[in-house]
Amino acid sequence: MKVPPDEESGRFAFEGLDRVLHEKARLGILTSLLSHRRGMSFNELRDLCTLTDGNLSRHLTTLQEAGLISIDKTLSGRRTLTLVELTPEGQEKFLGYLSLLEGIVSGALSAPVATPRVELKPV
Repeated sequence: MKVPPDEESGRFAFEGLDRVLHEKARLGILTSLLSHRRGMSFNELRDLCTLTDGNLSRHLTTLQEAGLISIDKTLSGRRTLTLVELTPEGQEKFLGYLSLLEGIVSGALSAPVATPRVELKPV
């Protein structure tokens, strides 16, 4: 069954994909935080996501500016302990984003397999 062109238009534009969430490192950070509801230390996140200190710091700044995470710094002796947590808004937005990704994957897996095109050579 062929879908009318107006229903097909933009079908794979994936307008709901948020670039802040979709970037590989930030996706890893948010997934880590979602599975650690009480938050994670900077060092735990760095090691779990295999990021450098500078790279993790930059991604955390982006996520914090978007209101997705909170960062709390406290002193522990002479060391600073940085705790990173998902905000309630961040958790809601990320769960919605994961739902969107599930829909994309589900749609792709249920689509009929396209038959390869045969190229006609001029005679």
